Amino acid sequence: MENMTLWAGGSRKLRKDPDFGPWVSLIGPIRIPTSTDEPFLYLARAIIYQQLAGAAARTIHGRFVKALKGDVTPAKVLRVRETTLRKAGLSAAKAAAVRDLALKVRDGEVDVSDLEDQSNEEIVRRLTLVKGIGPWTAQMYLMFRLHRPDVWPALDLGVRSGFKKILELDAAPGIKELEPLGDRYRPWRSAAAFYCWRALENELP
Repeated sequence: MENMTLWAGGSRKLRKDPDFGPWVSLIGPIRIPTSTDEPFLYLARAIIYQQLAGAAARTIHGRFVKALKGDVTPAKVLRVRETTLRKAGLSAAKAAAVRDLALKVRDGEVDVSDLEDQSNEEIVRRLTLVKGIGPWTAQMYLMFRLHRPDVWPALDLGVRSGFKKILELDAAPGIKELEPLGDRYRPWRSAAAFYCWRALENELP
């Protein structure tokens, strides 16, 4: 993966915002790793990485790929035994989720071949048909695989905490409260979410 500068228009818009502006100046342009992985491979990794620290997630994902002999496809996932996935370090729930993804992609119930041509709403609808993929994972796919500029992951605790810090609120807004608060940053809500995350790692001088 290579870092790519994204959502430059969002950085320009937010630099003029009285709350976000100082943070944009401090953090700089938005650079994130880009991926050209096939959708199935990317989504399988996303499931494995859920709720795990980076090092542990990378280790388990590496074992998963090795168990499939590098052939991370729906057909191969469905051919290996569940015990093989468990030995690679996947929990029972994650093994079931990866197999459900493989089954639904193979059978055409979840079409991932044309995701980049679909609306955000349609992509979320399709992906959340898979057990183990919720709206948050679908939104991360939109942002970090498809690089959609106007995604507002109100479910994300980091976004809510970062928003609290940037706007100097007494408490982090709840999910339902944060959703409409993102409207002022359209059509660059992905950029706003990025700076919310990064604000938690930085301090204004």
